[in-house]
Amino acid sequence: MTDGSQSADQFVMSKGLKFPKDGRFITGQLRAALRENRYEAKEASCALKLVRDDDTIIELGAGIGFMSTLVASRRAIKGVYAFEANPALIPYIQSVHAANRLTNAHVTHAILGDANGSADFYVRSNLLSSSMAPIEGDTPQNTEHVQVDVLDAAKVFNEIKPTILIADIEGAEAHLLPQLDLSRLRGAMIELHPQYIGPEGVNAVFRAMMDAGLAYYARGSTQKVVSFRRAW
Repeated sequence: MTDGSQSADQFVMSKGLKFPKDGRFITGQLRAALRENRYEAKEASCALKLVRDDDTIIELGAGIGFMSTLVASRRAIKGVYAFEANPALIPYIQSVHAANRLTNAHVTHAILGDANGSADFYVRSNLLSSSMAPIEGDTPQNTEHVQVDVLDAAKVFNEIKPTILIADIEGAEAHLLPQLDLSRLRGAMIELHPQYIGPEGVNAVFRAMMDAGLAYYARGSTQKVVSFRRAW
């Protein structure tokens, strides 16, 4: 910010959105993918087919703030409420929202669960590969084991009253989604991680959606990104 204006060379531009240049997050292939509009391109296309004006969105797993910024910028939504477990990403996500002058995008450092508490989280050198479970190759040099707050999902859903759920939570979808009351959602977009959850986990996600009255929405899905709607 200089003389009350934002300098273009402070940002990487992607799909008309501004991402502050920060060497901890916007590096190498990710930077190129943003500039070439390839970053989360399939997810972006699916989300914009699902999200409508006046929706209220809850996002589980916010990454660098791309999806929350996209939907808040491209649709006249009531609000998007992102929950991110990685403490290192929170200030950056906030800076992305601020750079794009969004007042309807919010991020909370927490995950959702069946009750308030805390949970393990593994922050990796590649921040976007961090997750709630240890993986082969984790070492004290490349991974930091931290605790993250768990918020009561039922209470959060009652407070926010979301109409759309977006989730990219690195394999936690198979355990978490069946715990949530999804009955008031109009739709959902989930990135599956079959390499972590296997066929049983994939089936658990689909079963949770069907039990909530949501049907697979092919037009808003591609490969591992699957969308569901209450009515087509």
